[in-house]
Amino acid sequence: MKNAKPVLLLVALACLALLGVALYLQVVERMQPCPLCIIQRYAFAAVALICLVFVVLPRGTSAIGAGFAALVALAGAGTAGWHLWVKAHPEISCGIDPLETALNTLAPANWLPLVFKADGFCSTPYAPILGLSIPQWSLVWFVGFVLILGRVALKRGR
Repeated sequence: MKNAKPVLLLVALACLALLGVALYLQVVERMQPCPLCIIQRYAFAAVALICLVFVVLPRGTSAIGAGFAALVALAGAGTAGWHLWVKAHPEISCGIDPLETALNTLAPANWLPLVFKADGFCSTPYAPILGLSIPQWSLVWFVGFVLILGRVALKRGR
């Protein structure tokens, strides 16, 4: 791809917009994030950060940045998939467990508790948004990012 920087910038902006939607759902709609939601937020933030860093680096490094961001998006997709499994099996909960405690002691949870502090339960049923649950939407976005960023990472300049 001749110039991947616009793609990286669009992916970063989409990730930041998705974090904004998550904050809206948390603050306005009172949907408390669970530990798996927070891990997905970290993944969206990491994809955005990686893409923004490689937007400002020399053009030849864009494919490397896209590859790193695609790997993080793949991890986010895995987390969203696990979240869907937990929701499909209500007897399983990731509620107050070592994962939540560990996440809530990380520095970003102390710096930005509104964004990175886990307070909810993974199995809490919330109304779907346009027919999909929140982890389903996350999975759709992560898979889309993996495909877009993977294409940028693997495409050779002409």
